[in-house]
Amino acid sequence: MKRIQSACLNQTIHFQLKDHIGQAAAANHVKGEYENYKRQLERSHTKYKILEENTQNDGSIIIKIKKQLNTYDVGAYLD
Repeated sequence: MKRIQSACLNQTIHFQLKDHIGQAAAANHVKGEYENYKRQLERSHTKYKILEENTQNDGSIIIKIKKQLNTYDVGAYLD
């Protein structure tokens, strides 16, 4: 029998601008969406580590994140 002892998920997420609103408003919306995403992780007690965060010239944000998968132990993945 085998069991998962620890697991972690690596993701690259692109918070993109909405097309139907102005550039400044879209950039502010992206920042808000990104902050909400981090708050959601905190509220759900998901362990995570943001490895890289890049704001693009157009105001969109790309992050590389390592986070807990379901309720599996993350072991030393986030150290």
